[in-house]
Amino acid sequence: MIRIADEVRESLTRAVALETTLVAHGFPPGEGVEVGLESERQVRAAGAVPATIGVLDGEIVVGLGADELERFDASARKLGPRDLAVAVAQRAIGATTVGGTLAVAQRVGIQWMATGGLGGVHRGFPDPPDVSADLAQLARTPALVVSSGVKSLLDVPATMEVLESLGVPVLGYRVDTLPLFYAAAGGPPVSARVESADEAARVARAHWELGGAGLLLGRAPDEPLDDVEPLITEALLAAREHGVFGQGVTPFVLSYLHRESDGRTQRANKDLIAQNARLAGEIATSSGG
Repeated sequence: MIRIADEVRESLTRAVALETTLVAHGFPPGEGVEVGLESERQVRAAGAVPATIGVLDGEIVVGLGADELERFDASARKLGPRDLAVAVAQRAIGATTVGGTLAVAQRVGIQWMATGGLGGVHRGFPDPPDVSADLAQLARTPALVVSSGVKSLLDVPATMEVLESLGVPVLGYRVDTLPLFYAAAGGPPVSARVESADEAARVARAHWELGGAGLLLGRAPDEPLDDVEPLITEALLAAREHGVFGQGVTPFVLSYLHRESDGRTQRANKDLIAQNARLAGEIATSSGG
């Protein structure tokens, strides 16, 4: 059920897992594929090997080709860990979330991943009672995920509390607080700060040797947007008014933000995804693989 590209199979210790939900649902039609390809280019530029993951034609594919990536559009199913087997059995096109990607990475032995933002506890919990499967999957997967913190539409302090309870170290890359996706400052304190890709790799290795599993490394965007919070509040209210819940909230909010910010958040989103992919590649390369 799992097809691993030869390049990835031969370089698992230097492989960086990349999700496909960003490709299928994170950007306007036609733009997600280029974001995915740019992430792969950044991983390669760091000397590592990209392993973009998705479900196609009854297989979980680890290391999608460019032509295969073109098939991931808005019609693709959004796959968390629970959804992988169903998508395979039903031969659906399935785009993996962070949690779904980590589940596959755990199965094949990939220990590095890059994304935009981690899922977590939604604002207003327990109404709605929505907590992303990303958190539980990260807690049981020996992998380091590079992101710009957690998704900006979430309850970041509550998500940090859950990660602490699950034993997931939250590291800051040259910062003392967790980046707030578009914004660089204002988040809760991280559990530790690291100054280099090599140091991040060494911390991860030590964590795994001591029996730990997942780690989150927060990297602040190079050009942060510090005025997006009011738009996020508006977008979440609009989602409720339109009856959008669960997995539909993130794409709805992203579309709202892109439209109401005249594209600024979309450009920032693309940039931070590429930056995170580059850093994950540097960490994978420096890990000794």
